[in-house]
Amino acid sequence: MLYSFRRCPYAMRARYVIALLRVSVHLREVILKSKPSALLALGGRSSVPQLVDVDGTRYPESLDIIFWALSQCDDQKKVNALWPSKGLQRNKTNAWIAYNDHFFKYWLDRYKYADRYPEYYQSYYRNKGEIFLNRLDARLKENTFLFGQKMSVADIAIFPFIRQFAGVDNEWFELSQYDNVKRWLALFVNSEVFKSVMMKYTAWEAGQDSIVFPAN
Repeated sequence: MLYSFRRCPYAMRARYVIALLRVSVHLREVILKSKPSALLALGGRSSVPQLVDVDGTRYPESLDIIFWALSQCDDQKKVNALWPSKGLQRNKTNAWIAYNDHFFKYWLDRYKYADRYPEYYQSYYRNKGEIFLNRLDARLKENTFLFGQKMSVADIAIFPFIRQFAGVDNEWFELSQYDNVKRWLALFVNSEVFKSVMMKYTAWEAGQDSIVFPAN
């Protein structure tokens, strides 16, 4: 059972991996202001995404869900392409995701909701976020994705947050110098997988059937 919120970047990256690997889950769309009692009854944090496996095991974080999906996929070649089994690339993958989640996300929130953080102008927060965009753009100068010509877990984990950053002021982003980032982001948002990930569902309520995701 996957509790999710369509626009949440954490939920988005979890759904993207699930859809890409064709791992079937029962999806329950959540309205954050009115969370279902079934989610609250799990106890502890009630953020999304959260996944409860058929054996009752709970996966309360998006990365937990991503690694669960990788473990459920029978196509080991595809799994290894997304998530290297060991070595330097795995360490680098973890480092890119950690930087996104703990540094970039901090400034993204302040850029997007600048009215909540009046200590500085919105442009200040954008400039801070651009530190990561510069790094990302340089990395993508020679490669289609972060680690070469094949998509990795790092790419999937990061792109929803770049999409959100771009959406704060789309005109500014389109006119910016980050051409490599724009090309990379377009590969995701124009993909058929992303279209399936962003399908709109009505909020789940007790007594309703869950949605089978991804759709066949």
